[in-house]
Parts: sequence; structure tokens; C-alpha cells
Amino acid sequence: MANKANYRVPARRRRQGKTDYQARKAMVISGRPRLVARPSTKNVQAQIIVAKPIGDMTLVAASSRELAKKYGWKASTGSVPAAYLTGLLCGLKAKQAGINAAILDIGMVIPTKGARVFAVLHGVIDAGVEVPHGEGKIVAGRHKGNHIAAYAQELGSDSDEYKAKFSKFIAAGIAPEKIVEHYTAVKAAIVGSFKGAVVAPEPADEKPAKKAPKAAPPKEKAAPKAEAKAVPAPKTEAKVEEAKAPAKEEAPVKAEKAIKAEKAEKAPAKEKAAAKEEPAPKAEKAVKEKAPAAKEAKAKKAPAKEKEAKEEKAPAKKASKKGENKE
Repeated sequence: MANKANYRVPARRRRQGKTDYQARKAMVISGRPRLVARPSTKNVQAQIIVAKPIGDMTLVAASSRELAKKYGWKASTGSVPAAYLTGLLCGLKAKQAGINAAILDIGMVIPTKGARVFAVLHGVIDAGVEVPHGEGKIVAGRHKGNHIAAYAQELGSDSDEYKAKFSKFIAAGIAPEKIVEHYTAVKAAIVGSFKGAVVAPEPADEKPAKKAPKAAPPKEKAAPKAEAKAVPAPKTEAKVEEAKAPAKEEAPVKAEKAIKAEKAEKAPAKEKAAAKEEPAPKAEKAVKEKAPAAKEAKAKKAPAKEKEAKEEKAPAKKASKKGENKE
């Protein structure tokens, strides 16, 4: 709760989530009758109310309990088919009372597609009362209980879940798979109770719409499938060609890289060899210059050695000869 002095407590029914006073004000100002749909867990109520200075006045009312008491409805009274039949009963009563138009009042209920509130609306519209609405909120075939029959078939009559969820159907002696037939019988009883009642017929295109995909369309769809299979073949070839093309292009690129690498390796070797070969002529010249000098030195030394050898050999021979003579 707020602590400020100017805080105002919301209205009791607004706090309880029962009345949206802003929407109610707009509907009351319009001066048109309101179709008030109020679903609960086990029942559905539909009323047509007019706002008066002394308070709201109910002109027509219908409840799903009437279906069980007067028209032989044995299934759940809080289901979508029960909501539709309740709206149909309310609409027929309104037409009998001279009410031809109304506006929908859903109160604080969240407007979900296919909800029971819109099933009541669907029944009132089929009875001939004009109510502004959007067609997207009404699901075709749901008011008959087709979704209930399909779910019962999925579970199977032998399963424990089937017995637990459809215990009231079983106790009443009605198979949930046949709820559509039971709905049709009760609807005929409701319409027959009002003299001269005219009800909108069930859409004739519902059954053909279900059978159409089974007969002709499969044959027409077979041809596109063959064409779809033929189309991917060029794609695979294109992918193979694209995969091969880069391989051919990569070979020359690798060869060029290898040649450049060899050239880069040979270039320093050639430079080093050239650097070593340049000083070679100087060494040869030095060797050639030294060679004659060495020859001249050898030539000069050779006569000197020969003279010394002769001088050493000559006296030795003389001594030997003298010794021989002396002996």
C-alpha cells in the first residue's frame, strides 16, 4: 500500500479482477446491449444485459446446465462444445425477444484464439444476432469437439490416462471419440425447441478441405519432387569443378614459389663465389712474380753449391792418393 496522502484505493471489483471499469464505461455510454460471456471451470454462462440508471438489467440468459437438464447434453458442461451450444441457446432466446444486435463483453478474460468466450460468440452469431468481431479469434471445427475426439484417439481407450481424463464421459456412457455426433444431436434438439428458428448451416467446405489433399494433390506434387531431385545434380558437378579448379591453379603457384626460393638460395651462393673468385688473379700474379725470383735465386745458389762440393771433394782424393803412395 502507498503511504502518500493522495493515494486512492482501487474499486473493490477491480481489485478482485472482476470488472474493467474503463471498458465498462465505454460500453455503457454506447447504449447497446452487451453479450456478457463468463466461463468457469465447470460451467459457461451467457447473458444479454442492458445498462439502466437503476443498474444492469438482464434481458436474456443461458447456462450450460440447461443443456444437461433440457436437451440431453451428457458431456462436460465446461468444454468448448458446451460453450458454443450455450451461446446458440442464448442467441435463439435473444432473437425470440427481439434483440438483433449486441456487443461482446468478456470482462477480465484474456482474449485467446479459440477460447470458450469466442465459442459463445460463435454460437450467438450462428443464431442470427449481429456482434462485431474478428474472424481470427474463431477456430473452425473446434466448436464441434473435433480436438477432443482427436486427443482421445491419440491416448487410446486402453490407457490409464484416457480413463482418468475422460472419466465423466465414461460414467455418462459417451465415448469421447463420438462427441461430434452427440454435439450434432443436441444442437438439433436446441434448434427444434424454437419455432421458426433459423440457424447458420455448418460450413460445407470443411469436409472437402480435409479430403482434397488425399485425392488429387499428391499426384500433382509427385512431378515437382522429381524435378527437385534433378536440379541438385549440376550443383554437385559445379562443386566438383570448383574443387578441381583451385587444385590446378595451386600447382603453378607452388612451382613459382619453389623457383623463387631456389633463386633466393642460389643468389647468396653466387655472390659469395664471385667474392672469392675476385682475389684469385692477384694471387696468381703474386705466384708468377715469385716464381722467376725463386728460379733466379736457385740459379745463383746452384753454382755456389757446386763449387763448394768440388772444393770439398778435391782435397780428400789427394790425401787418399798420398796415403796410398806412402804405404
